Amino acid sequence: MSIQQMKKDEFREAISGVKRLSLRVSEMINNPISQLRRWVTIHRLETDGDREWEEVLGVIAETDELGLTFNDDGGVTVRWEKQEADGLDRGEPEFYPEEEPAPF
Repeated sequence: MSIQQMKKDEFREAISGVKRLSLRVSEMINNPISQLRRWVTIHRLETDGDREWEEVLGVIAETDELGLTFNDDGGVTVRWEKQEADGLDRGEPEFYPEEEPAPF
């Protein structure tokens, strides 16, 4: 196997590692219990590489709506505020009636 092929394999492995970790974190955040609490603690697994872990945490840190707390045990707690949908949960109508009735 050539060095170039080994680098391609490593790159492919890293991409799948990032995707795998991203999916796991996304599932944890979207879990109904996490959504009710508005926080979740993520722990790094043995299969999570340094690069993958740093990349996913970097994306989370750059997201304005999410806050990170680094715990003593190595876990990371992700917190967020309840987001209100425009017009929903506030009693506002989703559409506004026309001021004049249509001529037909």
